Amino acid sequence: MMTKVYLDTSIYNRPFDDQTQPKIFLETQAVILILQMVEAKLIELVNSSVLEYENSRNSVLVNQQTMKRYLQIATIKQEVNETTRERAQELEKQGVKAIDALHVACAEASKSDYFITCDKRLINRCRGLTLQVINPTDFILEIEDDN
Repeated sequence: MMTKVYLDTSIYNRPFDDQTQPKIFLETQAVILILQMVEAKLIELVNSSVLEYENSRNSVLVNQQTMKRYLQIATIKQEVNETTRERAQELEKQGVKAIDALHVACAEASKSDYFITCDKRLINRCRGLTLQVINPTDFILEIEDDN
């Protein structure tokens, strides 16, 4: 079965961040590899109505168009429904920000194997979930170990 990944908005925007910072540069390289794996159909990309909503609010057009292009090649799209809303509220009680909680709830509902984010705080808040919440660099290292 193919590995399913949910990339949060920080992932799609990472290549547009300040590449002079080593951590950001490494994460960008990992993001590029992840997107190449998606395009090569080595992993399955999950889209959601939350990602589309968040992207529609991006004022930087090139970032918005780039993210939109990738969201269109996703094989699964998770809509927000009553179940995901309720799950997001549970996550918020654990200290996860509202929009992030919706992302995580969508990733869980779509049965994603990984939720990939550059947000260290979010990764720490999501420890103990059945869903693996991971940084893009760590994801690449982990997926390489499995192969």
